[in-house]
Amino acid sequence: MTEENVATDGGLTEKEQAVIDEIEEEGIDFLRLQFTDILGVVKNVSVPARQAEKAFTDGIYFDGSSISGFVRIQESDMRLKPDPDTFAILPWRKDEESGAARLICDIIDTSTGEPFKGDPRYVLKDALAKAEEHGYDVNMAPEPEFFLFKQDEDGYATTEFADQGGYFDLAPKDLASDVRRDIIFALEDMGFEIEASHHEVAEGQYEINFEYDDALTTADNVATFRTVVRAVAAQHDLHATFMPKPVPKINGSGMHTHMSLFEDGENAFHDGDDEFDLSETAHSFLAGILEHAQAICAVTDPTVNSYKRLVPGYEAPVYVAWSDRNRSALIRKPAARVPAASRIEARFPDPSCNPYLAFAALITAGLDGIEQGLEAPDPVRENIYEFDETKRAEYGIETLPGNLGEAIDALEADEVILDALGEHVAEKFVEAKSAEYDDYRIDVSQWELDRYLETF
Repeated sequence: MTEENVATDGGLTEKEQAVIDEIEEEGIDFLRLQFTDILGVVKNVSVPARQAEKAFTDGIYFDGSSISGFVRIQESDMRLKPDPDTFAILPWRKDEESGAARLICDIIDTSTGEPFKGDPRYVLKDALAKAEEHGYDVNMAPEPEFFLFKQDEDGYATTEFADQGGYFDLAPKDLASDVRRDIIFALEDMGFEIEASHHEVAEGQYEINFEYDDALTTADNVATFRTVVRAVAAQHDLHATFMPKPVPKINGSGMHTHMSLFEDGENAFHDGDDEFDLSETAHSFLAGILEHAQAICAVTDPTVNSYKRLVPGYEAPVYVAWSDRNRSALIRKPAARVPAASRIEARFPDPSCNPYLAFAALITAGLDGIEQGLEAPDPVRENIYEFDETKRAEYGIETLPGNLGEAIDALEADEVILDALGEHVAEKFVEAKSAEYDDYRIDVSQWELDRYLETF
C-alpha cells in the first residue's frame, strides 16, 4: 500500500497524522481550508486547528450555493476534504500570536459521497487520469507576471506604479526589489523552489519563476502564488494585481506555461534526431493545442480585460502558429540544455485564469492531438506581427478570438474542450462569462465619454 493509504490506529493515514503532529509541534491555532471557485477565485473556510482530525476523517461541510458556479440553493451542502500533501504554514502569520496554516481541499458532493464534478481541482485530476491512461505523467511550469501599484491613503489600489523600472532593471529603478525578496522568502517557506526573479518590461511589472512540477501540484502552486504575492505586497502598502492589462498602451501580464509529458520516467517530448529535438508525440501534442486554441482561449484568457492584452505590438501572441525562435507565435519551443528539459511553451494564457481549468484544457487538447495523430505545421521563424493578411493566409495562420464573446462562441463549438471541463463546469463557466461579456457590452466607458460626449 502507498503511504497515503496506510491508516493509523486513529483512522488517519500516515500523511494525515504527520500533518496533525506538525500542527501541534508548530503551535498552529487555525487552519485555512482552501479551494477555488469556477472563476479561479481562491476561497477558504477557517477552522480551529483542533478540528484537523475531523477535517481529515469526516470533512468540513459548507454551503456550496454561496460559491460562484457551484450548486443551486436546494443542493447546497458540500464537504471539504483536505489534501495532506498541501499542508503549509502561512509565513506572514508567523509573528502573530496565533499561527495559521493552510490545506488545499477537494470538494465532495454530499448527495453521492463522490468528488464534486464542479470542483476545478477535480476537472484537472480527470484530465490527468486520461493522460495516465495513455501512459503519461504531465509536468507544467508557468511564469505568472503581475503588477505592483501604490495604494491611496485609504488603502485602496491605484494604478500608480511601485517603481519606474524596466526589463531586468536593478535598484534604484527597481524599487520593489525588497518586496520581491520578501515574496520569495515567503514562497520558499511554503515549499516553493524559486528559479528566478526579475523586473518585467513594463513599469511596476514583475515575474517570479518557480520550478516545474506535476500539473496538479503546479496548479495548486499558482493559486498559492497569487495569494502569497497579494499578502506580502499588502504588508508593504502595495497592491498586487494579476489583471492582464491594468494600464493601457503598455505590456500586459501573461502566464507563459511550459509543458512536457513523461513516460516511464523519460521525457516523451524529446527526440535528439528531430531538427527541433521534439518527438512525434510532442509534435502531435503541440498540433492539438493549435487545433483547439480558439476554444482554449476562453479558459486561459477568461476576462474581458484579457483581450486588451492579446493585441499585436505588446509581445502577447495573437496568431495560431508555433516557432522555435520568435515570440510572436502562440507556442514556442524553448532551448533545452538536456533531454529531460525538452518542452513546449504556450504563450497565450494569462494569470487571471483558473489554473486547474486552464491546465485541463491545454492537456486535453494536446492529448486529442496525440489520439488523432495530428501533425504540427512547419514552424514560423519570421515575425508574424509584420505579416499582412495575405501573407498570414498564405501560411494558413489564424488569429485568436478578438474578445471574450468570440472566445465563448469558440468554446461552445468545441466538443473536446467542453468535455475537458465537464458538463457542470462548462455550463456554469459559459453562463458566467456570457453574462460578464454582456455586462461589458452595455456599459459606457470613460474612453467613450471622452471621445464622443462633446463631439456629437
